[in-house]
Amino acid sequence: MLQNSEGKNIPAVTFHTRQGNEWVDVTTAELFTGKNVIVFALPGAFTPTCSSTHLPRYNELAPVFAANGIDDIICLSVNDTFVMNAWAEDQHADNITFIPDGNGEFSAAMDMLVDKDNLGFGKRSWRYSMLVKDGVIDKMFIEADLPGDPFEVSDADTMLDYINPQAEQPKRVTVLSKPGCPHCTRAKKALTDNGYKYEAIELGSHGVSFSTLQAVSGHGTTPQIFIDGELIGGADDLEAWLKR
Repeated sequence: MLQNSEGKNIPAVTFHTRQGNEWVDVTTAELFTGKNVIVFALPGAFTPTCSSTHLPRYNELAPVFAANGIDDIICLSVNDTFVMNAWAEDQHADNITFIPDGNGEFSAAMDMLVDKDNLGFGKRSWRYSMLVKDGVIDKMFIEADLPGDPFEVSDADTMLDYINPQAEQPKRVTVLSKPGCPHCTRAKKALTDNGYKYEAIELGSHGVSFSTLQAVSGHGTTPQIFIDGELIGGADDLEAWLKR
């Protein structure tokens, strides 16, 4: 159990996926042959750590991985294809290929299938990540065999540090805005025109209010832009920052 398989070939498995309204079988040969592929496997779709951290960060860093020679990033879980497809849609993770290991065949062949009966999950994959080059496992980051759901080494940043410690990471940009705000539209356009992707948080949705805006930014006007945790300010402040 939890065997490191570096240097071995990827197990030959066929995954039963649902694409549109059709059943499509996808083989490991199709996924890995002639490619550099990252796989991160996790206990289950829609679970807290997987949804809040593990998956989003791989999706966020996907362009950086691509710039460093990675052809695809696969998220694998012992869930059926309908669950995986729903999770992909919910997460807006367009940079990730979701693979359902519904029967646990791949996880078992990797010696990564574990018993989660105490949670009512049945058999699930242990959390790990790996880099696969032309079907051969180059590197594995396996979480320690400890109780619970450890998450220390299978994250996207650890994988990126292995592939290229000097890789430049994208800036994290957050825009606090409100509907119908022309300055918010101007700020978002400026970010897009300069190649910055951003997280948009709109007042009035998901419990975000003007009180939230004031508490977070110290200001009562929109937009308020944060870059790598630093408050830049409004649209004019952003344009000045971009010029610098």
